[in-house]
Amino acid sequence: MSDQKFTLNVSGGALHDVATRRKAAPRAVEFATPRAKLIEEADRAIRADLAEFPRALAAYDALQSDPEALADWDMANYITMRKLGYNDHGRVHAFITGAASLAILELLLEGGVKPDIIESGIGEVDDVYLTIILGTMLHDIGNQIHRASHEQHGVMLALPIIDRILKPIYEDVFKRTKIRSFILGCVNCHDLNPPPLTIEAGITAVADGTDITKGRGRKAFALGSVDIHSISALAVDQVVIERGQNKPVRINVTMNNSGGIFQVEEVLAPKVIRTPLSKYVELHARTRPQGDEQIVSRVRLESDHFVVDLDGGETVDVGVKDSQLEAAQAVAGSLGTGVESH
Repeated sequence: MSDQKFTLNVSGGALHDVATRRKAAPRAVEFATPRAKLIEEADRAIRADLAEFPRALAAYDALQSDPEALADWDMANYITMRKLGYNDHGRVHAFITGAASLAILELLLEGGVKPDIIESGIGEVDDVYLTIILGTMLHDIGNQIHRASHEQHGVMLALPIIDRILKPIYEDVFKRTKIRSFILGCVNCHDLNPPPLTIEAGITAVADGTDITKGRGRKAFALGSVDIHSISALAVDQVVIERGQNKPVRINVTMNNSGGIFQVEEVLAPKVIRTPLSKYVELHARTRPQGDEQIVSRVRLESDHFVVDLDGGETVDVGVKDSQLEAAQAVAGSLGTGVESH
């Protein structure tokens, strides 16, 4: 029986979520492209993981149909993708990271790791699953206000949603408030600003870092965002979350191009190193045996913009940024003076 718990794989247009906890009903769900299709498949995977946990499942049911949460995800994506040219931060990202977070949690529990909710005596496993799914799926909604301080914005925006969901689940206000604090910690610390202090918040951060495959980068490319983030994301074919050899969790990243190491080094690795999960997660990255795949075939300057020729034959126009002028303007702005553009 495979030790794999979760696989995000877009090299062949598929995402797999594999659970081994229920031996009587092994699960292998295939996710087909486009990325929007992943919501339907991730929903099935999440429901399978939460089937034994009634409070967590009730919370998930309420969240995935909550009109405020749906609008929050859409607006977070609008700002990050349309206005900033970043990768997907909306519904699909929420569902993919939600599924990944449950896979990580399951492996940690199997490895004997006690999340803080259990260690503190505040709750049990069902409460941990509830916290992880709500905290992870709501972690990026603060982007709808701005990328800057999006973690703190997310806490503010998540509060009414969390309160609405938790009230019918926890009659005890004392316990409900304590569980809410763990959920808000997941939202506030997912981007390491500040670093997570609890196992629960660490799970959300690491799960967020696993959504680095080229399906996410291709969406940014389609909107004309060509930078190291989108290019390197196109170089990651697969992320597999499985049982580790020396630690409870192993994350394997397979790249079609060595440029994908940026995603591993700058996005995923810090979220393993700077969280309480550092003691429990192995991280491995490798390129495909057949060698690097070409992503960008040519870049040429035409007038005031670059034209990027992609390997598939598409072209993307990219405006040229005058970094020296931008730096001068930033300094002038801080001094209260002006800098003219030449």
